[in-house]
Amino acid sequence: MSVTKYYKKMLLFLSVMGPGVVTAFADNDAGGIATYASVGAQYGYQLLFVLFISTISLGIFQEISARTGAVTGRGLAALIREYYGVRWTFLAIVILLFANIATTVSEFSGIASSFEVFSISKYVIVPFSAVLIWWIVLKYNYRSVEKVFFCLCFMFISYVITGVIVEPDWQAAGSALVIPDFSNNYEYILLAVGLVGTTITPWGQFYIQSSVVDKGIRAEKYRYLLVDVLVGTLLTGVIAFFIIIVTAAALYGQHFVIANVHDVAIALEPLAGSYAKTLFAFGLLGASMLAAVVLPLSTAYAICEAMGFEHGIDKTYREAPAFFILYTFLIVIGAGLVLMPGISLYKVMLAAQVINGVLLPPILIFMLLLVNNKELMGKYKNGQIYNYIAWMFTVFLVLLNLILLIAGFIE
Repeated sequence: MSVTKYYKKMLLFLSVMGPGVVTAFADNDAGGIATYASVGAQYGYQLLFVLFISTISLGIFQEISARTGAVTGRGLAALIREYYGVRWTFLAIVILLFANIATTVSEFSGIASSFEVFSISKYVIVPFSAVLIWWIVLKYNYRSVEKVFFCLCFMFISYVITGVIVEPDWQAAGSALVIPDFSNNYEYILLAVGLVGTTITPWGQFYIQSSVVDKGIRAEKYRYLLVDVLVGTLLTGVIAFFIIIVTAAALYGQHFVIANVHDVAIALEPLAGSYAKTLFAFGLLGASMLAAVVLPLSTAYAICEAMGFEHGIDKTYREAPAFFILYTFLIVIGAGLVLMPGISLYKVMLAAQVINGVLLPPILIFMLLLVNNKELMGKYKNGQIYNYIAWMFTVFLVLLNLILLIAGFIE
């Protein structure tokens, strides 16, 4: 390959890069970090196998969403409305709205928790962050906002640095990734569902497809989009892995009850030094800020697509009033609920991920039905073997939720 062709391919990839990386990184949000911390503290490396499976699933479903967006030029909500009618669209939107309100609250909880480490009150930082997040999207176009997303993604490297500092048992962690270690304990199942729910989210499927459409990526650039999705998935899995092993090294076996993220940061200090607390809080802030922008956007995209309203970051308020009103509404609700006195920020973050896990399967079923529609996808529809794998993971998620339900009754 000539140097000129190489640079052309690199430029093409960089022009496409964004939806896959940003969506995957935003999955490791405040609730995700809270979930990973609980997994490491309570079960050590035992749930790493579930993380491994859910990361593979993330890559599969993000790829399907991105491919569908590139081929059809339409978002997921718009396609559900077109092919399955208003009633099913309404169901999908209710699921998304319910999950996203809970998750947006968890993002502002994460912002508040990260600053609590430095003794800064949530009553100061949450309103400031909400206004900043709202202003970024209202003021700038898609490509400018995406650059902000990339800057926030770099903040996740703090978890990798912390993981190296604590010197975990790498051999045991590597074995736990590929060797299952199941338990019928209700708390174990609850965290497993939460782990899946934070890795593969309902909003993530809507957002990546809408952002592909909003960015103008089409099928002829699909191979570059595929690389974007796979890179994002791999990095997301790596970050989650490091958060779990960090908290496992610091807290597992000590019967340590996590009341908030501040507890995790403080517990790391004796093991990894004074910088560990700052690094952990820094990563939480980046994760929370990234997802606090993306979550309301995914909701606004989906509802406007479902209702046939104009939408997109590149639009002005006059061109797409419903889009920006919905975006503002989610931010106000998310920040407002966090400011309620007496609310447990950590429990909010954990609960949001379990809600995501429970509400995810219907969205995945819609996605698989659409991507297998020959009329819609043409030569880009799922291959037979790939389709079996995708349905197998979907069935696994459904069964996991049923086990959680049954275990709850038994408990």
